Amino acid sequence: MICADIVMRFFFNLPIHGVTDVVSMLIVACVFLQLGSTIGSGRLIRADFLLGHWSNTRPVFARIVDAAFHLTGAALLALGLAWLWRDMGKSYASDDFTGAVGAYTITVWPFKLGVVIGCAVALIVTLHRALALLAGIAPILALRTGGARLRALLPAVVFFGIVAGFLILNFTANLSPVMIGVLSLVGLLAAIATGMPIAFALLGLSFVGVWLTRNNMLVAENTLGISMTSTIRSYEFGVIPLFVMMGLILDKADVGRDAFQVAVTLLRGVRGGLGIATVGANALFASITGSSIASAAVFSRIAVPSMIEGGYTKRFAVGVVAGSSVLGMLIPPSLLLIIYGLIAEASIGKLFIAAILPGLLLAAAFAVLNIGLATFFPSFVGRPHKLTGPGLKPLELLTRLLPVLSIIVLVMGGIYAGVFTPTEAGAVGALGAFIVGGVRGKLTLATIRNVVLETGYISAVILFLIIAASFYARMLTLSTIPMQVTGALAGLDIGMFGFLAIYFVILVALGMILDSVSIMLIVLPIVLPIATALGGDPIWFGIITVISIEIGLLTPPLGLSVFVVKSSLPDGFITLGEIFIGAAPFVLTMALVVALLMAVPQISLALLP
Repeated sequence: MICADIVMRFFFNLPIHGVTDVVSMLIVACVFLQLGSTIGSGRLIRADFLLGHWSNTRPVFARIVDAAFHLTGAALLALGLAWLWRDMGKSYASDDFTGAVGAYTITVWPFKLGVVIGCAVALIVTLHRALALLAGIAPILALRTGGARLRALLPAVVFFGIVAGFLILNFTANLSPVMIGVLSLVGLLAAIATGMPIAFALLGLSFVGVWLTRNNMLVAENTLGISMTSTIRSYEFGVIPLFVMMGLILDKADVGRDAFQVAVTLLRGVRGGLGIATVGANALFASITGSSIASAAVFSRIAVPSMIEGGYTKRFAVGVVAGSSVLGMLIPPSLLLIIYGLIAEASIGKLFIAAILPGLLLAAAFAVLNIGLATFFPSFVGRPHKLTGPGLKPLELLTRLLPVLSIIVLVMGGIYAGVFTPTEAGAVGALGAFIVGGVRGKLTLATIRNVVLETGYISAVILFLIIAASFYARMLTLSTIPMQVTGALAGLDIGMFGFLAIYFVILVALGMILDSVSIMLIVLPIVLPIATALGGDPIWFGIITVISIEIGLLTPPLGLSVFVVKSSLPDGFITLGEIFIGAAPFVLTMALVVALLMAVPQISLALLP
């Protein structure tokens, strides 16, 4: 539909009326219709290092806590469902429509009915997961004697006692809005640390925070419902599933393998060439997928065996793959930049353009790091030998590069020239990816089905998280925390660089335990007003934010890219500790690049019109 609108508008000056309205309403409906399956498959983002540990050491306690988390989520979905049902009924009764009378009108209630159905299914699935967790407790307790059973249940009693005490404190003490916001934030971090799905934690603590701040549960329920329906009801949010689909299709089309083979051929005579080729291929792959995790998974399978065969140590080979994979979230089109733009209400097109030079700078820094390590620390790198044998012929280089370069030019060139909006560029890129995959014979019906389902899962997870974060941001605004923090920092007179130093440390610390998207959604509502008040450019601040968050992908204990690399390699091939050590030089390099970008904002802003 979007591509058809582009063709009709560009070539015939006859745009298709209502495309933006239909897409914006479909996004909300599709997210909720996919949500039940997403919850049922356990795809909601969570930090499970504590809950995972308890599952092994205290399985009864872990099941009770996890069931409580899902029951909380079910209660929130039930409250949202009640509001959505009433809202849909009002739209049906009043024959509500969007559009312009005389040009086009679109009835709204069928789209809202899809949201209601999806929320109802998600509620049922969440309840089912909670009951299944509780049902699994009895067989475990049956294997224990009376005293052992009591000891197994005792941690749960203590846990719920702490939760009850926290809630009693909030509801009975005469707390100021700021203190309510602070306690909600503390409760949020505690809930996330103990393994509660982050979206449920954001919704639950925000609901309590709004309720207490306004001393009215109805206000909290209305805010929850409005967040569910209005947060992502925008044409701009269509950019997320479209770019996700483009990346998944190109992954199936073996574009990553082609990029690596091209880079290897071009760098055959360079010392440490395979390592630099991995960085270059990652940069090229990043420019069409926008995902660090996808890069880590692809190049673990492609580059690591070749590097080890070429004389590199296992530790360095996996370190290069993990380290250079972070380019996927910086070099446009980047999923994190898209999410930042949507949250900060900044131009996604400008963010993409601003990320080009920092992305190339980071890739160049990684390449120099490879050469430096190979030259001065041979025991760390290994004894790489120059590549021998025939490489790709010029025609083969062209045929392997042309599809990738065509999509890059189409997507980024269209945005830069003002021909496409980012959402339209995503649609054109996805169509181009389908064509590339089809021409290469990589797209079977099963592959297309899997790509569509995976796109739905990833998009539902991210967009539902954005809905929850929107509710959280409203709660923070009511609590006046952003204004109070801004005033406090102004009083300290630490300036922009002092603020950025603190901000960088916080992001890296959070990156050790949380995923990138969650960090951004939790932190930005607090820090954006501060950065703006201190005179920071929101585009430049977005680039700083993304790189700083990406460092967390390489740091223990979570280090998501490191875990992806480990899971993509054979069991026993290498330990997590060795991968973290191998990635450490890349972490230090990223920190230096961040410092440079902080000191020289024009590196990020030079290409902006």
